[in-house]
Amino acid sequence: MNKKKNISKYFPKKLIINKIWSIQLLLGLFLLISNTSCQKDNSDTETPQNETISTDENDNTDQNNPVSDNFKLPEIDLNHWKVTLPIGNPTEVKPPAILAYATNETLKPFMYNDSIDGSLVFYTYPSSSTANSSYSRTELREQMVPGSNNTNWTFAQGGRMKGTLAMNEITKDNDGKYHRAIIMQIHGRLTDAQRDLIGEDDNNAPPILKIYWNQGKVRVKTKILKDQNVSETEILKTDAWTDDEGHTFKEEVGFEKFTLEVKVSEGRMEIILNENETVVYDDINIQKWGIFENYFKAGNYLITRDEGSNAKVKYYNLEVFH
Repeated sequence: MNKKKNISKYFPKKLIINKIWSIQLLLGLFLLISNTSCQKDNSDTETPQNETISTDENDNTDQNNPVSDNFKLPEIDLNHWKVTLPIGNPTEVKPPAILAYATNETLKPFMYNDSIDGSLVFYTYPSSSTANSSYSRTELREQMVPGSNNTNWTFAQGGRMKGTLAMNEITKDNDGKYHRAIIMQIHGRLTDAQRDLIGEDDNNAPPILKIYWNQGKVRVKTKILKDQNVSETEILKTDAWTDDEGHTFKEEVGFEKFTLEVKVSEGRMEIILNENETVVYDDINIQKWGIFENYFKAGNYLITRDEGSNAKVKYYNLEVFH
């Protein structure tokens, strides 16, 4: 039979009690230190008295993208616009390809979003130009039928274009003056029958309206007849028309955002700056212009070929109505 071992023989009773007391003392100290540490950590993460933590269930802030609420896009429907670029012969991008401008490798250097202020930036510099110009552009051309230039409008049919825009950057010439840029246009167009009547090889007609950013101000130029008694055939020719003296609005827009509105109806054209200043054309020249078809243009048409020159025009919204 096995006999129970007497542990007191090896561990005297007094020694066992001392050991137990020491373990209890150490355990107590550990718990005290842990509790103090937890209280300190909790106090460090308490909400300061003047700070509020949102508990709104409708708070949709993307924690992975804290600037997402500040992301803005321009208010421009490009379904009825094509764009001409200062590259190629020159290069044009029509709907529907223009709708993917943000990922289009050809367009991205010249037409892109500034998502901070919600604008569409048009960048250009002297390079390729269209057949009837010596200057380059990154400019939209209205297409009433997406992808086609063949459907346009007359003054009798009427139209309205309104945009909010700003000159963002533009270089200076050797005299220290800013270069000029055309920011809006109404361009004339010959019908096929008119083109054939005067023996032209394309449908180009003069622009009845050019609106410039000129030294921080908005300047308007239109066309007038050299001879108001011109025949119905000769009136179709570009050399029947010349530039008027122009009109400069009093308000200086500088590099700030401004609004332009162009309204046309039979025998009348009106341009409005910031819903404040207006210039109206309703004379014999506008009345006789009714023989042409037209289309709107908007963007950045840089009027210089100086080496190193360039410009950026921002459009925040752009609307056309017929």
